[in-house]
Amino acid sequence: MKRYIGLFLLALSFTACDDGDITLQSFDFEAQNIQNCTTNELLFKIKGSELLLVTLPNSAITNEVTLDNEPRVIQVNTTNQVLYRKYSGNLSSASICSTVPPANPTVSKEWVATGGTIEVITSERRDINDELIGYTHNIRFVNINFSSSEDSFSFVSYIFGNYQTNL
Repeated sequence: MKRYIGLFLLALSFTACDDGDITLQSFDFEAQNIQNCTTNELLFKIKGSELLLVTLPNSAITNEVTLDNEPRVIQVNTTNQVLYRKYSGNLSSASICSTVPPANPTVSKEWVATGGTIEVITSERRDINDELIGYTHNIRFVNINFSSSEDSFSFVSYIFGNYQTNL
């Protein structure tokens, strides 16, 4: 009898506690190239129906080499924004940079960065003759927190990628 009660309690313990469906929010844009809008300071990456967008001041992307271990540091705030959006359909760069947003696709979910910093490290790009042809700006998010009306997630360090400028 003790054995049956023990098995019953063991079976009950496996089914009695349900911690719900936990979904971990995150994103992966590593394979996507950084694109920009020529009419404003938007840098972004598109992956199908997902968008990772950064608004930086002009001073963040300057063609001046940064010193070792001294990146340009920009605080995330309402002016220097980072946001992640999920849309109802696939995106194009034209729809991101248009002054009048298109009706479709529509935003189905949005996470806005509420804290953290953006670090930019700038280095020279040279051709095979060692002539300066432009600059590479490595952009990284540090201790960045994203939140929506329903949930939030964070990254200790997230590499946005390399953005190249020409002379």
